[in-house]
Amino acid sequence: MNRTILDIHILQTVPPSNLNRDDTGTPKSATYGGVRRSRVSSQAWKRATRKAFAELLDPSELGVRTKKVVGVLADRVVGLDPSLSRVAAQSLAAETITAATGSKVVVPARKSKQDVEDPAAESTYLMFLSDRQYDALAAMTIEGGKGGDVKALKDFFKDKENKARAKQLVLTEHSVDIALFGRMVADSTDLNVDAAAQVAHALSVHAVEVESDYYTAVDDKNTDAETGAGMIGTIDFNSATLYRYAALDVNRLQENLGAGHDDAQPAEPTRRAVTAFLEGFITSLPTGKINTFGNQTLPAAVVVKVRSRRPVSYVAAFEEPVGVGREGGFLKGSCERLAEFVPDLETSFGLSDGPEGWVLRVGKGTESLGALGKSVSLAELLASVGDAVVTRLAPEDSDAGQATGTSGTDGGPGVAPEPGA
Repeated sequence: MNRTILDIHILQTVPPSNLNRDDTGTPKSATYGGVRRSRVSSQAWKRATRKAFAELLDPSELGVRTKKVVGVLADRVVGLDPSLSRVAAQSLAAETITAATGSKVVVPARKSKQDVEDPAAESTYLMFLSDRQYDALAAMTIEGGKGGDVKALKDFFKDKENKARAKQLVLTEHSVDIALFGRMVADSTDLNVDAAAQVAHALSVHAVEVESDYYTAVDDKNTDAETGAGMIGTIDFNSATLYRYAALDVNRLQENLGAGHDDAQPAEPTRRAVTAFLEGFITSLPTGKINTFGNQTLPAAVVVKVRSRRPVSYVAAFEEPVGVGREGGFLKGSCERLAEFVPDLETSFGLSDGPEGWVLRVGKGTESLGALGKSVSLAELLASVGDAVVTRLAPEDSDAGQATGTSGTDGGPGVAPEPGA
């Protein structure tokens, strides 16, 4: 079976901003090609992508990553049995979390002496569980701890079959974000989930220098006799044309999500997850200092390719930093560099006979990218990639390709896999 791997390449210009800062407040950077580049960490853009899912997917398809896992589960338990007190539900939830994940939970110190009750127990590290997993664990908690009896629940989980069943609940019904970005459970490595998505640190295609904004704030209550600022300070920032890259292993994503609940459309959950990731990654933006700089841009160019063997980044096109164009700007030169680099790379490694891919671009400066794939809008890109995913995941004897209307002439999966890829 040929694998289905999506490569997502993005060029995006960002004006003065501080999207992702280090411990000193300075925009993150990295040396590449012997020069200092602006950098936005993969963690920052993955977080922004996950936040975008709230508008793209149903809450039941998403997960919660928190140390306050006992409190979250206790809310579900009370929802199933309102007669339980909050304290009783927390005690039950703590037992279930320990049994299901093998992780210890501890009660943190009170934040204030005025707190009447002890806070709910917390895990010692962030835990990632799906909405459906919380619901299933809550139901099992009620089953074993009827009436809020913690001792009964402990005895319930002493039964190896019940404990194994609790653990199995954490291994099934993964949310889209867990399936995409993975999960690590330090105390039970068999509960780990390998990520289906890889996200690179975004790098500027050119050398970047950090600048500083000296600002002042005036006290509104100052009289005319009171001169000077009420506050002064500095904020570091830079501006850049960024190359962003992500790769998505669609087959692993399908494995992580598990079989679809609709036998007639088994690939539908995977299609929905792929298009949500694609739209979320393309349109999201880390929010560091966003109110200060208002750097609300969208990508100038997006290139999506389908691979059958391994992902391929185009970052090497910018190992030699792009120079400023004759009329200023880095975007046009970056597109021309990419348009020259990609065919050379794909011809040299035998990738050029594969699916043509898709190109979403804005403005005359991106015209040189037109040869890299079929020109599409965002809506057309999502629909085309979704169709490609469904067709490529279908059994070989299936006529799914005909049902979706895709063909090899439009960059869809009807084209034979690229040789050597």
